Amino acid sequence: MVEGLPPNGALARKLAGHHWQHADFMTADLVDLMARLVTDFRNANRGEKTAPQEYPPPVWRPGQKAAEKKRHRKARREAAEARAGYQRIVALATPQHAERG
Repeated sequence: MVEGLPPNGALARKLAGHHWQHADFMTADLVDLMARLVTDFRNANRGEKTAPQEYPPPVWRPGQKAAEKKRHRKARREAAEARAGYQRIVALATPQHAERG
């Protein structure tokens, strides 16, 4: 039933979480590369006493913040599980040192 749907249709956008296609990502990569090349050119031709320019930040791409939040949530969950496991072991091995809750 979903065969033959367009690659940039509503279902594809919902599954990907964004509307960017491969060409959009390639364009963002080219913009980043050109910005780095311009910065390199300016640094190569700058005056001796002027400070070198830093590279510009990369172009925004969809999904970056969501992936970062997801990694952060996963790390917090794993840390909580590890802490609970540690407390369980301490309670079994040395009941006098177990946290009272």
